[in-house]
Parts: sequence; structure tokens; C-alpha cells
Amino acid sequence: MTSASTRAGQTGALLISDLHLQSAHAATTAAFFRFLEEQARHTQQLYLLGDLFEYWAGDDDLQDPYHQQIITALRQLSDAGVAIFWIAGNRDFLVGAAFAEAAGVTLLAEPYVACVGGQRVVLLHGDAQCTEDTQYMAFRAMVRQPAWQQQFLATPLAQRKAIIAGMRESSRKDQGNKTYEIMDVTPDAIEAVFAATDCDVMIHGHTHRPALHTIAGRRRYVLPDWEPDAKPARGGWIVIDLQGGISRHALDGTLLAD
Repeated sequence: MTSASTRAGQTGALLISDLHLQSAHAATTAAFFRFLEEQARHTQQLYLLGDLFEYWAGDDDLQDPYHQQIITALRQLSDAGVAIFWIAGNRDFLVGAAFAEAAGVTLLAEPYVACVGGQRVVLLHGDAQCTEDTQYMAFRAMVRQPAWQQQFLATPLAQRKAIIAGMRESSRKDQGNKTYEIMDVTPDAIEAVFAATDCDVMIHGHTHRPALHTIAGRRRYVLPDWEPDAKPARGGWIVIDLQGGISRHALDGTLLAD
């Protein structure tokens, strides 16, 4: 089902995050391609708010056949006139200029303030605001340093992938010992972003807890992760129309009530 707000000519921007694309997840990949063709083709801007990929080991992995499928699909959308913007997630922060050029996307630093249909919205992935998870915050501070990234990217690609696989396994184990509250964004961190950007609307992903939170007249939209094979299926996107109206949509395009 496609709502009126997603018909051609009526969409200013679409926003998605946390697809965790990988070759082993064929259903998610197919859902992404359908989204690009049926939804994103009819928007002016597409914002990818992090963790599009399950992981990204470096731009020297561009020629991987699966990555080429994703890059080609994004490039075709960009060539069709849709402006595509990228904010790094905690899984794909090593995406660089070579990927951006190949896929036809613009890399953004976060937080980023977008203006669509007269609506000012601050965009981010969301992991930097999970400040109670001190172990993750220390890890994030390390891997986001240019010196660390330069040293890591200098190692052979196969070695990098092995290291990332180990990190992912360790992360899965650690998450089993953490509460949802620790892994969620903290109110103080969210307030700091609102204050720094002078925005009243925020959109982010990362937490896999889709919702609309309204506090003191400010709205915080959380994007879902994508898992079409789950019961029930997870996924969806946010629409900002040409008049600045914001709506949430399920994986099948159904309009979600706020």
C-alpha cells in the first residue's frame, strides 16, 4: 500500500536507517531495492541515516559483487535526479569518498540540519547519544579518530574483515548483558543536540526502537531497523512532504499513526 504522501511529486525527502544490508539477508536486500524503485524514485532527497550496511571494511571493498549491486542501485537513483545524503552509522563509519563518488551520494557530518518544505530537522544516526553505555562510547571515540582509521585501513582487507567479525561477535555478547536503557539515547544528550542546533524536530535511528517522542513541544522520531523475515516484519521509513509534514510508514508503505 502506498499512501498519498508518497505519490510522485509530493515527497520532499525520505529517510531510512539500520538496514544492515548483507548478502546473506536476501529479503532485506530485495525490500531495499523495492523501496528505491517504488518510493525513492518519487522524492527529491533521500537520507541514509547510518548502518545501511551490516559492516563496511573500507572503500577498497567496492568491487565486491554484492556491494556493486547496492552501489549501482544508488547511482541509478542519483542519476535519475534524487539527491542522496549519507550519515555514518556505527557499522559503516568507514565509508569514504570513493564509495560516495561511485554511489552518487553526499557524505554529511552529524548532527546535520536539513530544511525540507520549510521544516528544519536535525538528523543523526543516534549512537553518539547513547552516553550511558560508557564502554561503547570509549570504543566509538577510539575508532572515529582519523589516526586509528588510517592505521586500520592500512591493514589487508581480509584481516580487517576478520577483525570486524570478532568485534561483531563480542558486541553481540556484550549486548546480552546490557539493559535497553543503557543502549538507548539519554535525555541529556538529546537535549544538547536540540539546543546546539536550535531545532524542534529530530530524526535518528540506531536504537531499533521506532517511535515518535514528544517532549515540551519538540518531536523526536526514531527510525526502525529492517528485517522483513521477522514475525512481525520490521522496517519502514519517514516521509517529509513538500509542505514540511512528517509521517512514518511501515515496510509495506502503510501510514503509521503517531
